Amino acid sequence: MARSYYLFRSGRLRRRQNTLYLESEQDGQRQRRPIPVEDVRDIYVFSELELNTKLLNFLAQAGIPVHFFNYYGYYTGTFYPRESNVSGHLLVQQVAHYRNGRRRLRIARQFVYGAIYHIRRNLRYYRNRGREIGDIIAVVEANMAQVKTAPDIATLMSLEGQSRDAYYGAFNQIMDLPEPFTKRVRRPPDNLLNAMISFGNALAYSAALSEIYVTQLNPTISYLHEPSERRFSLALDIAEIFKPLLVDRLIFRLINRKMLNPDRHTQAVGGAKGVYLNEDGRKLFVREWEAVLQQTVRHRSLKRNVSYRQLMRIECYKLVRHLIGVQPYRVLKAWW
Repeated sequence: MARSYYLFRSGRLRRRQNTLYLESEQDGQRQRRPIPVEDVRDIYVFSELELNTKLLNFLAQAGIPVHFFNYYGYYTGTFYPRESNVSGHLLVQQVAHYRNGRRRLRIARQFVYGAIYHIRRNLRYYRNRGREIGDIIAVVEANMAQVKTAPDIATLMSLEGQSRDAYYGAFNQIMDLPEPFTKRVRRPPDNLLNAMISFGNALAYSAALSEIYVTQLNPTISYLHEPSERRFSLALDIAEIFKPLLVDRLIFRLINRKMLNPDRHTQAVGGAKGVYLNEDGRKLFVREWEAVLQQTVRHRSLKRNVSYRQLMRIECYKLVRHLIGVQPYRVLKAWW
């Protein structure tokens, strides 16, 4: 089964026949790690890596996306191979649903409803374990009740943002934090928790983009987030559903089990203003993230076990069926 490869070691990525090789040096010794191309779903690069156009052509032929992160673990971009699984009919429908305000709004409502639904699910889990967060749940539920009648995209974005802000207000009760969490800070993150949220969200976006690539969807045409020239905005839409379900739950576990801490797993950047996960922190987070994606649940419709990663792909196919008029799109609502 194809899997993701996470590259933290600097070196050169080369091709020989149907095998990739990561050439690097460690302790003065030259090392060569083989990566069979048939075993690769996508590649995540967190290091200084040399590659050439010959390799990129090979990766494109094999349909392997490569996601790049900078020195601080910040997502910088994706080598997105030319799509081989294309459908002119679907592309026309995807654009038509974006250009039609009513159709776009219907899809966007589902994305926001799914995001807030999973936020509420997390909050209920911790309320049932004695956390005093009933007032916060009430705010989130009030926002969720307005999603189905939201008149435009701006209102939907506002409802999602308000729910997130209320949700963040519960983090000090959900987690045993080394310092109080006061607000979400993004560029740059200002503490361990904000660094983890940023890094986890980037991984969720990249994973969603890899799953979109397998389908016939165009990743630049989106419905909640506005399409942009410099991003694959449909991946933002899909990731929105899964961030509370996958990223946030992972962060809660890592913090409460004291698997990540500021002294060992962060580095300061730009004086005291910026904090990022260091290499050890990113490696630990990635290892646990990949374990989360491989976890399985019993799918009620398919009558078989599917992984969380496969749920992302299923969500994409559900959107395809909606766009071509086979079945109305209903966002994932975790039942387990």
